[in-house]
Amino acid sequence: MSTEEKDIVTDESVQKFEHNRIIVDGNQAPLRLDKFLMGRLEKLSRSKIQAGIQNGEVLINDKEVNPNYKVRPHDIVTIVLDTEPKERTYAQPEEMDLDIRYEDDDLIVLYKPAGLVVHPGVGNYTGTLVNGLVHYINSMKGPVLPGNDLDRPYLVHRIDKNTSGLLVIAKTDEAMSSLSKQFFDHSIDREYQAIVWGTPEPEKGSITGSIGRSTSSRTKMQVFDEDSGIGKPAVTHYEVLRSYYYVSLVQCKLETGRTHQIRVHFSDNNNPIFNDDKYDGDRIRKGTVFTNYKMFVKNCFDILPRQALHAKSLGFIHPTTKEYMKFDTELPTEMQAVLDKWEHYVTHQKQKL
Repeated sequence: MSTEEKDIVTDESVQKFEHNRIIVDGNQAPLRLDKFLMGRLEKLSRSKIQAGIQNGEVLINDKEVNPNYKVRPHDIVTIVLDTEPKERTYAQPEEMDLDIRYEDDDLIVLYKPAGLVVHPGVGNYTGTLVNGLVHYINSMKGPVLPGNDLDRPYLVHRIDKNTSGLLVIAKTDEAMSSLSKQFFDHSIDREYQAIVWGTPEPEKGSITGSIGRSTSSRTKMQVFDEDSGIGKPAVTHYEVLRSYYYVSLVQCKLETGRTHQIRVHFSDNNNPIFNDDKYDGDRIRKGTVFTNYKMFVKNCFDILPRQALHAKSLGFIHPTTKEYMKFDTELPTEMQAVLDKWEHYVTHQKQKL
């Protein structure tokens, strides 16, 4: 028996119920389990989390662990209690229209629309992309028992609920291992396009700064000085594709993949993502105080009722063929519609001068 893991001692008189399940990201650096859970179980204190680990209420890959255990990429962290949860926490198969752009025996590349949660979690046990993928994969394999899910090995990475764009899903352990390593090594090519307030200066460059949990809100991330020792190093390369003075269309290439990286970096750069309600982009950040202008911006917010961020392209080495593959998608119609409105607005303003 290892010093980190021990077999569960089964007491048939006490039934345990799964209350939460968390899949550790493929690029997660080693981190103590209690610190890892602090960022994901918002209503629990660190002392209660530590007590739960001691009491065997936190399992790693279905095994109890010692409090000093450090989470690893693709670990399955399960919270089990002797009370039955009000809602199921595993991914039930749900029929869903999936926008699959490519598929073979090893992987799936699909388009996730804005508004769709990628993975089940607290408050989102159903209706997620994973629920739809479970149904889709299981329909290819034949009937399965309820409770089977797609948490492992298929889900390689994710994007925020209100971000649209491309995702790659592994269908085999081998594909999962290969793609996860590429994400861990930062060799995956990921390009995003975003509408940001103002025009970043210079118009082509890089934003750096470590990203960690915000000191004021546990649901937000924050940029810290790289010498502070807080957070993880993050680098976002960007280029302004088109400036409309008040806003700009920006292309971003991630060198690292931290939580909310693009949103946090541009907010810290005083160019928050247009209509990003978490990082102060859902109010006028540049422009006039005139009523007509305020109404114009409000109309743009109504057309695009989420952050203007899109995972536009994705490139990687195929796990089996070893060939480089790249996939691209157009901007969603609501983002393009907002850009068209800004184009018309700026052109009209110039004609008045």
